[in-house]
Amino acid sequence: MADGDSKSLKAGAAQKFGTGFLADIWYFVALSSELKPGALQRYELLGEPVLLGRTRAGGVYALRDICPHRAAPLSAGKLVAEAGGGESVECPYHGWRFRTDGQCAAIPSLVDGQDTDVSKIRVKRYAAAESQGLVFVWISSDPRFDGAPPEPPPVFPGVVGGGPKLVDRMVFDAHIDHAVVGLMDPAHGPYVHQQWWWRSKGSQHEKAKNFGPTEAGFAMLRHEPSKNSRAYAILGGEHLTEITIRIPGLRWEHVTVGKRQVLSLTCLTPVSDKQTRITQIVWSDHPAFLIFKPFIAAGARAFLRQDGDMVNLQNEGLKYDPSLLWVDDADRQAKWYQQLKREWTASRREGRPFENPVEPVTLRWRS
Repeated sequence: MADGDSKSLKAGAAQKFGTGFLADIWYFVALSSELKPGALQRYELLGEPVLLGRTRAGGVYALRDICPHRAAPLSAGKLVAEAGGGESVECPYHGWRFRTDGQCAAIPSLVDGQDTDVSKIRVKRYAAAESQGLVFVWISSDPRFDGAPPEPPPVFPGVVGGGPKLVDRMVFDAHIDHAVVGLMDPAHGPYVHQQWWWRSKGSQHEKAKNFGPTEAGFAMLRHEPSKNSRAYAILGGEHLTEITIRIPGLRWEHVTVGKRQVLSLTCLTPVSDKQTRITQIVWSDHPAFLIFKPFIAAGARAFLRQDGDMVNLQNEGLKYDPSLLWVDDADRQAKWYQQLKREWTASRREGRPFENPVEPVTLRWRS
């Protein structure tokens, strides 16, 4: 007996831009530090409720956050010890208990002689894993998948200096496709981000950047930051940067200043088909984050919210479902993102290795 709900997370075929979600892939959900031993956290992921928890022994697990008895959220319950060992999540409504692998452990209301087979009752389990202080959940195209994912979660360069120096969050009222393309778009800066500390007022230059394929994505290869961008000046010295995009929704910028490093990682997690949670995380061993941390944090927060405001403005047009016009070279990254999604889905469906459709190229635009 399954959990009584045949509906799985709405993942599968990569559909029209702005619809559907990728499957057979890892999604970022939380920071490891947010999951305390014994605590239960509720998240919405791809339109479905997910309980994310940590056992008192330190292991991370994920379950569908609906009790199959009367649909109460399991995350509103508590983690309890089982007499035979291990732990289970106890539903707050009638005390049904489910082990962290989804198996029902007990139904307290049953009495001797009642023949309900508890061992046949389960809630859906999702594979969960930690990597570099981040928690990822594997979303399979098979709603009955209960094994180990075929690959580990992503690993990022530049996770240095202990824990994150900055963490910021907000929710964009947009499908993940629009959120990803909005954050990778290289031409919106002079119009959306006009702070004096970010770039010279009214300054626009022609840019030429080299791009190449990376694992499940592509990168603007390592280069000197644009001369009209003032934000990098706070780091001093000679610095180089590389910006990487990886499906389903990861963007990071890795900056090196001599032996010092800064990694700014933006994780886009689809809450539903109309909302995307943005988590921005910065690691660094650069002394600027000791001296100027309040100013850097305020700037990063303002920057992200300007993008959010533009998403809200864009929604005024998107609600009419218009056709979108893409131009080269400024929109080439958006086209790559769509090609990557299609190839990822096709390779999983056909049971073959993923073939990155991105080829090395120099793109030019003005911003």
